[in-house]
Formats: sequence, C-alpha cells, structure tokens
Amino acid sequence: MSDRYDDKPFLRYVDAWVLNAIGHLDEATRAYCVAMEPTMRQSLTRTGSWTEIVAAQMKFPAELPAQIRKIWDDGKSKFEAANGRPADPVQFAMTFVDRNFGRT
Repeated sequence: MSDRYDDKPFLRYVDAWVLNAIGHLDEATRAYCVAMEPTMRQSLTRTGSWTEIVAAQMKFPAELPAQIRKIWDDGKSKFEAANGRPADPVQFAMTFVDRNFGRT
C-alpha cells in the first residue's frame, strides 16, 4: 500500500490545513508546515504563512475554515452516536479533502 502523499506532496498541507480549520492540527505537523514555509514560498511563488499559501494555491474562499469547522462540529456528535466511538479528526480531514478537492 502506498503512502497517501507519495505522488502528491502538497496533499499533506491540504490535509493539515483542514485539521487546522477544525482545531485538531497536532503540534508536530504544525511545526513541520511552518518549517516548510520558505520552500513553499519559493516553489509555489507565493507569499505568506503556510495556511495562506495553501488557501491561495487551492483558491479557498476566506469563509471556508468556518464552514469546515461547522461541518465537523455538526457531524461529530452524529458520527459518535451512530458508531459508538469518537470521531477521528484526521480521518475527517482526509475524507473531506478527498471528497471536496479530489486528492489534490
């Protein structure tokens, strides 16, 4: 089984962006994304923080983080009630990205 990011390294940042939007980005991934900002700026010829670069590259509207957060908040309790286990924010982020942005 291949790694999710093998042929699509930018996908890692899109997943992280969604996790950040729902308030579940772990500190190690956040630090990695911040450390990669200079490389992202150079390779994508963009300015700003990693979150701004991802949003600009993907043409995300400014209101998208709030919309994603609402979907997460509204769906989390429904998922937990239906499945008897906590919702996994990482799985949510990957599924959200795959369904809405097609594995970038």
